[in-house]
Amino acid sequence: MAHIVVLGAGLGGAIQAYELRESVRKEDKITVITKDPKYHFVPSNPWVAVGWRDRKDITVDLEPTMKRKNIDFIPVPATKLIPDENRVELENGESVSYDYLVIATGPELAFDEIEGLGPNGFTQSICHVDHAEEARVAFDRFCENPGPIIVGAVQGASCYGPAYEFTFILDTALRRAKIRDQVPITFVTSEPYVGHLGLDGVGDTKGLLESAMRDKHIKWMTSSRIKKVEDGVMHVEEIAEDGSVKATHEMPFGYSMLLPAFRGIPAVSGIEGLSNPRGFTIVDKYQRNPKYQNIFAIGVCVAIPPIAPTPVPCGVPKTGFMIESMVTATAHNLGRIVRGQEPDEVGTWNAVCLADFGDQGIAFVAQPQIPPRNVNWSSQGKWVHWAKAGFEKYFMHKLRKGTSETFYEAFAMKLLGIDKLKATKKG
Repeated sequence: MAHIVVLGAGLGGAIQAYELRESVRKEDKITVITKDPKYHFVPSNPWVAVGWRDRKDITVDLEPTMKRKNIDFIPVPATKLIPDENRVELENGESVSYDYLVIATGPELAFDEIEGLGPNGFTQSICHVDHAEEARVAFDRFCENPGPIIVGAVQGASCYGPAYEFTFILDTALRRAKIRDQVPITFVTSEPYVGHLGLDGVGDTKGLLESAMRDKHIKWMTSSRIKKVEDGVMHVEEIAEDGSVKATHEMPFGYSMLLPAFRGIPAVSGIEGLSNPRGFTIVDKYQRNPKYQNIFAIGVCVAIPPIAPTPVPCGVPKTGFMIESMVTATAHNLGRIVRGQEPDEVGTWNAVCLADFGDQGIAFVAQPQIPPRNVNWSSQGKWVHWAKAGFEKYFMHKLRKGTSETFYEAFAMKLLGIDKLKATKKG
């Protein structure tokens, strides 16, 4: 019997546990360790922040489903990974030993890297449902005394889609409240151009997003670096191609949401051979760490280098399709390893994104996610809004039932009208 521990139960970790249960032997033990006993559907956080969803609408109690699937569930934060001893120390003083470990922790939010950033400073966040609820309270208060809004992503961020989504969702919410005419909106981003997304664009995301912003009277600033945030004032530098400061701005705001940079959580950071300087876990093509070959990693915690240098640092996003691909490859490979075989499946790392704009949206498919690509497609329309809402319902059902069917591949194939998108490599 092998004991497999999944560290984290977010978008990737919960599904990883379900897929492992199907791929490994019946006698193998699976344990999930997570700091959050309940799963919150992160893609819906922008809706929570404007009151279109409540916490209960996007929450799943994982323990009953895990128990039904014969998966042990420990809702206690991990404090330290000791890979040389094959064990994880927990906040309650206990430790859990493993034969194999899958790191699926997601990121730590690096608000502290910029003075005044984040819920403990002067900007809002939609990275966690707790933050989204705080952002909703702040938005309701803002609507009583409207003024300028700044939305965007700071230097080193690697998740840009939600920033665009929230910008347009705010526009829709303000129009519904009949106060949009009182609210100048500026999108501030570290990207070198609108629609870069950390991926050097996908299809015509640059043209589509710029056009949508012009249509909604949203101004933008690219290659921007946030120096600090004060109460009602944001200090921003625009950076030239050579890295010099092109212009500085003191931008007043009444409401702001900025996505922070990510880093690895402390429990798995600073371990030589396992994590990079930002604390992200290093993996090979099989999702396995080269030094500690009984450790795998999936999702946002995986180390991926930037596509190319940019005037302001931009990270590479880990989209849902990419994470789904990592999960499937890891489950397959661990299924082989516990049976004495070698891993042979490689995740495709494709990208499928549904960006909701409140009453319409933009979708894109990139195969592979990092260019050059075989598929480079994007589209806009009201159907994206309804597709995003449908995906929310599907994924919540999937978590409650403990199923492991893939979504992104089937959705992308339907969009593109093709028979096969996920061309998984072997060996």
